Amino acid sequence: IIDSIHYAKRIQRALLASDGFLKRNLPEHFVLFKPKDIVSGDFYWANAIKSPFEGGKGDVVFLAVCDCTGHGVPGAFMSLLNISLLNEANIGKKIMQPDLILNDVRDGIIKALNPEGMDVEGKDGMDCILCAYNFEKNSLTFSCANNPLWIVRNKEVIEFKPDKMPVGMH
Repeated sequence: IIDSIHYAKRIQRALLASDGFLKRNLPEHFVLFKPKDIVSGDFYWANAIKSPFEGGKGDVVFLAVCDCTGHGVPGAFMSLLNISLLNEANIGKKIMQPDLILNDVRDGIIKALNPEGMDVEGKDGMDCILCAYNFEKNSLTFSCANNPLWIVRNKEVIEFKPDKMPVGMH
């Protein structure tokens, strides 16, 4: 069983934003990722695409930091589902606004885990911060679901309060 969980860790790590991708798109970054268990419900996700606004000028880099329901193997299942739904919303459906991406992910979680006819209503989902940084405009848009966003500017920490609603059924 432990060998299987370690193999699952390799799969899960492969789906996280790679160091090379982050260095190319966010040269001044760091990642602190210390899962409690071998596999984790915590994950980070990133994507970069051309902005469809103003003639497609400028790259927009998306970055999410997420904490899924559950720890260990159940949390890892949730992280894989959420990574897939983030990719589908941003890459597949080309949704560019963080709040709309998280709303789409929320709909996907509900459809996947609470199909019609189920007697048990699940509370699975994730807390998440999703940012979209437009390099040309030097602008940041974001959506916070149960987790605040902190920005350090001029050696001062600025906190943006989250919506008290996870990405999921509740």
